[in-house]
Amino acid sequence: MTGQKHTEDLDWLEAELADTLDEDYELEMSEPALSLEIRKIYDKAHPPSLDRKDYLRKLLHLQSELIKMHDWVRYTGEKVVVIFEGRDSAGKGGVIKRITQRLNPRVCRTVALPAPSERERSQWYFQRYVPHLPAGGEIVLFDRSWYNRAGVERVMGFAREDQVEQFFEDVPDFERMLVRSGIRVIKYWFSITDEEQQLRFLMRIHDPLKQWKLSPMDLQSRVRWEAYTKAKEEMLARTNIPEAPWYIVPGNDKKRARLNCIDHLLSMIPYEPVPQEEVTLPDRFYNPQYERSVLPEELYVPSKY
Repeated sequence: MTGQKHTEDLDWLEAELADTLDEDYELEMSEPALSLEIRKIYDKAHPPSLDRKDYLRKLLHLQSELIKMHDWVRYTGEKVVVIFEGRDSAGKGGVIKRITQRLNPRVCRTVALPAPSERERSQWYFQRYVPHLPAGGEIVLFDRSWYNRAGVERVMGFAREDQVEQFFEDVPDFERMLVRSGIRVIKYWFSITDEEQQLRFLMRIHDPLKQWKLSPMDLQSRVRWEAYTKAKEEMLARTNIPEAPWYIVPGNDKKRARLNCIDHLLSMIPYEPVPQEEVTLPDRFYNPQYERSVLPEELYVPSKY
């Protein structure tokens, strides 16, 4: 029986792999838009990574485990917060996309807050984040978080040094309070080299499909690389607490970073199989007197493709 189950799993994986190839190409479709010279520079700096099919097989396996973990969280009423921080262009967004790709958005959602409003700037610093924390049976992924205060706000001068110091004093207690309330807090820092960030920024500049990702703040992060490094080092040193430690994800190789991060996240949650109700398709009620009405042609989206 075990052998039969293994065969069924492999059949599912191969079928899913075939369906996923086009989807993955779509996610990576920016590559052909790059200028030839930028592509040569990028290829020279990056030796061959994982084979695409091998990468997708591993990704699909991890995503199937994410579904099991997601079902366990929902079934048990667990509460999970995952924080994604790191350099601009370090790959946080790519990992978040692969985590949420096959999960129910009502169970697992991403929070990416904009710059605080005037009213929010007058609030207790953590106040704007609290409404987004998970209830029972939910997973929340923070695409940047309260650690903005120790990073971009500090480096760009949006927060005074006394506010930064207050943050460092408060955040360990804030996170311990979350953990005591039953929330699992997992924190990732995505790290890339100076040269890699330079290449990725150049790719975005020359790629019309990704130029929207470059904000004035991102460009300033290149100018202030060393300031961000110093801020990161102090932040990790002062907020790496036993109840919510930091985990660093090397991000120069995007594919390996995605697989390694998802695999580690799964290892942090003690999920196990949960009871599943058998789903059966009910019979459709058939009314012989019913005739489907013909709708006006102008209501339909034109078929151009």
